[in-house]
Amino acid sequence: MAMTLRLTDEESLALRQRAELENRSMQEVARAAINSYLADRPARLKQAISTVAIEDAELLRRLSQ
Repeated sequence: MAMTLRLTDEESLALRQRAELENRSMQEVARAAINSYLADRPARLKQAISTVAIEDAELLRRLSQ
């Protein structure tokens, strides 16, 4: 599937520099970043739940009563 990705000038420059550094295309670098982000979702979700449980422990305790 084709899509258009709109980047800021700064994002585009950073992507171009990374692609040149790794001797890969900008598309390859962007796709790898997206795949990494998607693969890491379970770990990020677990961390978010843990953070809420710790930071809002008192609220959660009161709500459970």
